[in-house]
Amino acid sequence: MKPKILIVEDEPGIADTLQYALRTDGFDPVWVATGEDAVALVREAPPALVILDVGLPDTSGFEVFKRVRAFADVPVVFLTARSDEIDRVVGLELGADDYVAKPFSPRELVARVRSILRRSAKPAAAPAETPPAPLPVAVDEGRRQIRYYGRLLELSRYEFGLLQTLASRPGHVFTRDTLLARVWDDATESLDRTVDAHVKTLRAKMKGVAPDLDPIRTHRGTGYALAEDLPPTL
Repeated sequence: MKPKILIVEDEPGIADTLQYALRTDGFDPVWVATGEDAVALVREAPPALVILDVGLPDTSGFEVFKRVRAFADVPVVFLTARSDEIDRVVGLELGADDYVAKPFSPRELVARVRSILRRSAKPAAAPAETPPAPLPVAVDEGRRQIRYYGRLLELSRYEFGLLQTLASRPGHVFTRDTLLARVWDDATESLDRTVDAHVKTLRAKMKGVAPDLDPIRTHRGTGYALAEDLPPTL
């Protein structure tokens, strides 16, 4: 859709010139000659930008600006026949986006309109991020707790250490020697079957939560791995 530009100007000749220049440049100009009509139109359907003459027959352009900005945050370019600096300062202090004194170049004014619209364009909303899939095994190292599908597992010290290690790299095969070294204080006095026994009890506790799943895979002659294809939810 073409951006709608509201022209608030009581001189038909100037309004016609502006409408032609804007229409030629791809805008949809709408013209009103009074401040009251301008306020009513903006309230009904806010335009992309307002070109607002300061000297209107029924009220001041500055007053129109204040009334419009009370309910619509549309960019405004003031247009005036006066070259008095005080008018320019007042307009800009009110919050106008630009100020053009007559006589002016229609092409220059249209270029300013396009520049203001580029600056005021709101960036497109970023697409909502997809929340990460829940982890079947969630390790809380600070509390030394592990939840399996949201259920808190009652684990011994060594069971916690085993599952914590396996969960750190799902799918990775940890040898019995590696598990002994990481979980047991004195691995030299422990045996491979110690790991096997604790894995067995750990499996049983996890089966109590999800009986149909096999969360810990045995790799014969090597060690164990946490299954990396566990569904995110039950």
